[in-house]
Amino acid sequence: MPRFALALICAVGTLSFNLSASAQTTAPAAPDCAARATEKKLAGAALNSFMKKCERDAATRGCEAAAAEKKLAGAARTSFTRKCVKDAVSPPASQ
Repeated sequence: MPRFALALICAVGTLSFNLSASAQTTAPAAPDCAARATEKKLAGAALNSFMKKCERDAATRGCEAAAAEKKLAGAARTSFTRKCVKDAVSPPASQ
């Protein structure tokens, strides 16, 4: 039983590391989004809306690439992509 618990902890740790690594691959999109918003001369609510959508789209592309790299399909791919995008876009929870 202790070996099973250790294996489970290692698997969860590896999964969370992979998710954080895939979330980090989407970080360079923010400067691109900001540059495009500046080009469009957006301000106020339009800027906020554009940045939110742009960052989510960039995160989705990165997460879909990570899912393809892991050769996920079906429900596993959908679940992985949703969680990855959510983790990449939402700010870290303060504890």
